[in-house]
Amino acid sequence: MADHNELGIKGEELAEKYLRNSGYEILERNWRFGKDEIDIIARDGDFLVIAEVKTRRTNYFGEPEEFVSRIKQRFLIRGANAYIEKMDIDLETRFDILSVLFAGKTYTVKQIKDAFYPLV
Repeated sequence: MADHNELGIKGEELAEKYLRNSGYEILERNWRFGKDEIDIIARDGDFLVIAEVKTRRTNYFGEPEEFVSRIKQRFLIRGANAYIEKMDIDLETRFDILSVLFAGKTYTVKQIKDAFYPLV
């Protein structure tokens, strides 16, 4: 497996652990709808949380969360709509980004709640 794929998987594992430790119920990991994928789907009280995980070894070119493009946001929104419809969910939905940044053997996880909103 390519090094960047392993880094991404490790970042998703750390993000999931972070959310669990924060009291979230993890509903899905790597949920797919066609070509779209949602990294983590969780429940936070009365909210359905659609979480995109961005992992980097350095922030030299910017913080990891800055790499969630408008196109990626559209894919997440489309996937979230499919998940909500398929699972018949009746919760408010929030789009979060979890930024995982490694510094040698240590790391930080930063959660950006309500990172973006679906345009109507």
